[in-house]
Amino acid sequence: MTTYLKAELIELGFPVIGESFAGVSIEGSFADTLRLNLRLRTAHRVLYSLKDFRAATPADLYYHASRIPWEDIVPEDGYVSVISAIDTPSINNTQFANVKCKDAIVDRIRSKTGKRPDSGSDTNRTVVFLYWKGNDCCIYLDTSGDSLSKRGYRKLPHAAPMRETLAAATIMATRWDKLTHFVNPMCGSGTLAIEAALMASNRAPGMLRQNFGFMHVREYNPDMWQSLLASAQSAIIPYQGRIIATDHDAKAIYAIRENSRLAGVDTMIEIDCCDFRDTTVPPGSGVVMLNPEYGERLGDIEHLEGVYKEIGDFFKKKCSGYFGYIFTGNMDLGKGVGLRAKRRVEFFNADIDCRLLEFELYAGTKEGNR
Repeated sequence: MTTYLKAELIELGFPVIGESFAGVSIEGSFADTLRLNLRLRTAHRVLYSLKDFRAATPADLYYHASRIPWEDIVPEDGYVSVISAIDTPSINNTQFANVKCKDAIVDRIRSKTGKRPDSGSDTNRTVVFLYWKGNDCCIYLDTSGDSLSKRGYRKLPHAAPMRETLAAATIMATRWDKLTHFVNPMCGSGTLAIEAALMASNRAPGMLRQNFGFMHVREYNPDMWQSLLASAQSAIIPYQGRIIATDHDAKAIYAIRENSRLAGVDTMIEIDCCDFRDTTVPPGSGVVMLNPEYGERLGDIEHLEGVYKEIGDFFKKKCSGYFGYIFTGNMDLGKGVGLRAKRRVEFFNADIDCRLLEFELYAGTKEGNR
């Protein structure tokens, strides 16, 4: 997903200075983290680096962490939590490292102010992220707090929902231009359709969130945040295409109606309770995108083999002129579509290796698409 995150950052005007499997590095100020949390669609969290150092032992960690001026960062009457990613031989209990880092923070604040902030595991206030691999250590402010995938609109998740950030990345991987139609059979709770509507109308994904980690840092400027929200509101644009979402499950339809209302895009999405084969596909062009079950968490493989074949028939019979997409974690089922994929884009859904299969759908048949 870093490919799409990198593209987002460049579009926002942040030159990329580093890239890894897990993230992308840029240069910026604390104030920039507010805009990033508001605008980024594929990022899980925005981390603001405070200090890099070498640490071989927990004592080293405590020493370096206690040298950070936490009294200028964390309110003494606030609440701080530490989360981490740790792979070092000196630590076999992640929680021990978290507690050691937390102790350094609160001890420093108490020594400087005479007061001690509360601490614990909740991530709804000031959040510190500890990265420790080998002897390399880095301490960040997690300016997001809860993951940015928690947009604030999905109150009714339905069964095995796709994470919002993953949905956004898969849509970015398609050939959809945000001007033509977006059709989403098997919509479930509507994450794909809602993320498509947010993109098509240029709605910032963070607009609905009421709480971020940066709001619990001394440097936070509420007026700046309100200004960013106002700018984001004024940047919303009309969309001339049609977004259609269908599902045969009445509970899913109820969920997408409620979720799309909370997201502010309910008037943009045409919702229908029907079998995917009966989904309306408007004349013209665009994208038809499905996220069917693939046998890991839901569905029976033998039954799903028939479903995937029927998806291929639906593509051929009703979707000519469109690009068709199937997101699946089972390539054997994907082969049962009966069409040759033009592209296969790799994604991970949690720990499941998945593919976004692309099919160029022609009127009638065409050699190479069989």
